[in-house]
Parts: sequence; structure tokens; C-alpha cells
Amino acid sequence: MKSKGKIGITSTVPCEVVYGAGYVPIDLNNLFISSDDPFRLAESAESKGIPRNYCAWIKGIYSIVHEMDGLSAVIGMTQGDCANNYALIENFIYEGVPVITFSYPLNRDVEDLNREIRRFCSRLDTDIEKAEDMRLQFKTIRAKLAELDRLTWQEDKATGYENHQWLVASSDLNGEPEKFETMLSDMLDRIGSRTASPPEIRLAYMGVPPIFSDIYDFLEEQGARVVYNEVQHQFSMPYEADGLVAQYLEYTYPYGILTRLKRIKEEVGKRRVDGIVHYVQSFCFHQLEDPVVRGTLDLPVLRIEGDKPGRLDSRTKVRMEAFLETLRDKGKRGV
Repeated sequence: MKSKGKIGITSTVPCEVVYGAGYVPIDLNNLFISSDDPFRLAESAESKGIPRNYCAWIKGIYSIVHEMDGLSAVIGMTQGDCANNYALIENFIYEGVPVITFSYPLNRDVEDLNREIRRFCSRLDTDIEKAEDMRLQFKTIRAKLAELDRLTWQEDKATGYENHQWLVASSDLNGEPEKFETMLSDMLDRIGSRTASPPEIRLAYMGVPPIFSDIYDFLEEQGARVVYNEVQHQFSMPYEADGLVAQYLEYTYPYGILTRLKRIKEEVGKRRVDGIVHYVQSFCFHQLEDPVVRGTLDLPVLRIEGDKPGRLDSRTKVRMEAFLETLRDKGKRGV
């Protein structure tokens, strides 16, 4: 079936609905950060009036939407993401960009989410049955993503960056599910044939995907590996679910830090994590969650902050090196 066109998504929404409606979802965050010059995109948004002290991801999405050809509409979050995202949607509406909204219920109520997904289907001129068909088609992809994740934390064969790269791309399956699955299968064959390479230090990375381009490589160089990418893992939705509503009810990111922490505690224990890198974006409300994170998790936590796209700055590198050294000392003492 010929595609009706591309629809940009500002955050993870039920992509099965978009595919079921005959459109191709494009994650605008991934498009921004993987562009040839994401720094220019952020600067361009500022030149058009987006405040300097706004999240760089918002700026990048704004520029991508105005520079990308062939977008039929933008799907924006009105609940389950930040207030800046909501303001961005209003800007798009004002500027004449076609906008479709989606909202995760704050109370994480199954009936409320069911109604919202069905409303979303109606807005895209499709139905829940077509979306369910897509969910079933994508089950093999999600199972392969779960296998890549397992090869990271259980067999020590995949790197933290490979884990991040593939799981983060699952938000839209790169707009080409069949090609994505073929490439993923090839990647699994290559990773599976490697000899295990256990890291000296096992880390969890929690928070939105990093705006730093070299954070995973830097950690590997220091003898540390991210064996759990929290939000990216959620994007991949690797768990068994009885239907589309149940699947997106299990997706923890839009339901707040307390819901996320329950899953995080389970995963860091299973993956034998030594410490946690908590990434927060500059000018983001997630910064307020750090005290809750530290008060809930029984592991050392390093909070780092990123602003604009680029490589790690010297100060952040020094702080990360000191954190890793603390973990090494703790391991030597057997604490």
C-alpha cells in the first residue's frame, strides 16, 4: 500500500496507529540529533524567536519541521511530556502547521488510555483493529530489540552505544519497519558472533537520550559500559502485552518519575549495575526529579547536564572520571 505521507512525532506515541493509517511516522528528535549540523538547527530556531533558555531538543524539532519537505502533519503531546512541547505545538498551529494531538492520561488509567488511542485512530482516519494488526507485525522486531538488549547486559557483547542506537530508533522504526528489521537481524548476527567483553564498571543511563555525541565512547574508553539505557529501553517496548492499550500502559516515560523508578529498580538489580548516570537536559523540568532519584535508588548517582548538541565538555569529563574512580574504589573495598 502506498504511503499517504510522512507525519512527524515530537515524542513517542503509538506508532502502530500511524502505520495502520497508512502514514510513515518520523521521530523529529532522532532526525534533529542525527542531522549533519544539529547545532545549526538549534541556533536557527533562536534566530526565529525561540528563547535561548529553551531546551535544545525543542529548538531542533522546530527547525526540522520548518526545513523538512513533505510532512503531512506533526503529532504533538498535550500530556505526558513537558510544557515546552505543548507551547511548541501552539506555535506550529499559529504558523499553519497541521497538528494532531495525543495525550497519555496522568492517572495511567486503562480506560482513559483506551479512549485516547481510539480518538487518535479516528483523527488519523483509521481504527484500533488496523493498529492492532501493526502491533502484531512489529512483535518480531521488538523481540529482536530485546535480544540485542540481552546481548548488552547478559552476554557483554554489545556496547552501550549500540544498545542506545538501536533502541532509540525503535520510536519510529526509522520509518521503514521491514528494512529496520533486516538491518537489526544482521546486527544481531554480528554481535552474537563476538567474544564476550565484560566491562570493569557496569552503568545505568537514565533520563532522555543524551545530546552529547560521544558519551558512550568516552565511558567505554574509561572501562565502563552502559548496560541499561532506561528511556531507550522503554522506546523498544520489549515486554509482552495483551493488546495495544496494555503495551502503552507499560510504557513508563509519560507517567512520571515515580512510575519510572519502579521499573528502573527492577532493571538495575537484574543487570548488576554499579552506578547510575542521570542525564538531564538544560532548562528541562526533569531536573527537579534528581532528588527523588537519589532518595529512591540505593546506588551511587552522577547527575550530568547537557545543553546544545556536541561533544562532552571538559568539566563533564572530569566529573565522570571522578565518579568512575569512586565506583572502582567501592568495588575494591567490596562495599
